[in-house]
Amino acid sequence: MTHLPYILASYGLALGVALVLSIGAALRLRRDRARLASLEAARGGTPRRGQAGGSA
Repeated sequence: MTHLPYILASYGLALGVALVLSIGAALRLRRDRARLASLEAARGGTPRRGQAGGSA
């Protein structure tokens, strides 16, 4: 009996979990950037691309 199916299943599960977490993080980041842009637009501010006043 070989252990190959269990090894492949564990790698597949790890890859699947990493993929789900990565996609979730990307979707949350996209949603929060849109929310920040709408808050800044409602406040009358200009959208920022980084930290203000920093050159580094």
